[in-house]
Amino acid sequence: MWKERKKTYLQTKIKETEEATGSGSYVTLTSTSAKPSGKAASLQSDLIFEEIGRRIKEMGSQLVKKVNAIFQWDITRDGKMVVQWTLDLKTGSGEIYQGASRCPADTVFTLSDHDFMQLVLGKIKPHRAFFVGRLKVRGNIMLGQKLELILKNHAKLRDALCLTGGKNGQD
Repeated sequence: MWKERKKTYLQTKIKETEEATGSGSYVTLTSTSAKPSGKAASLQSDLIFEEIGRRIKEMGSQLVKKVNAIFQWDITRDGKMVVQWTLDLKTGSGEIYQGASRCPADTVFTLSDHDFMQLVLGKIKPHRAFFVGRLKVRGNIMLGQKLELILKNHAKLRDALCLTGGKNGQD
């Protein structure tokens, strides 16, 4: 195997006989990595995740008992993932951190920063965002309903949203 420009030349042989079985094959390798593309510059959703982190410190143990799940958000901008956030409400007293889930996530949400804010502000309903393709979900979609315990009816979260210049969805 050797590399010629952007293509890789493959020649396969049978180990026991050293007979070439497939020669002259070229393969173009592309990255399919789901890693974030660089550091995100001040996303609106960062404020929400920071506020969720403060709430986890206050009442994490209670949420772990009620929710018992790991959620991961893949936040995009211009169609490219810019940041990942993980909310672990399965172990210990819960935690939220930036980055991919350390354990397999029960549910992974993929959406843009703007759409995330629209969901949190109540301007679009989660099921509507899902059906029109603005929200993609992998894993146990039903666990997403438990997020209402975290994102709904919390004055501190709404105060954080007001800092972004958004409305709380109660027009």
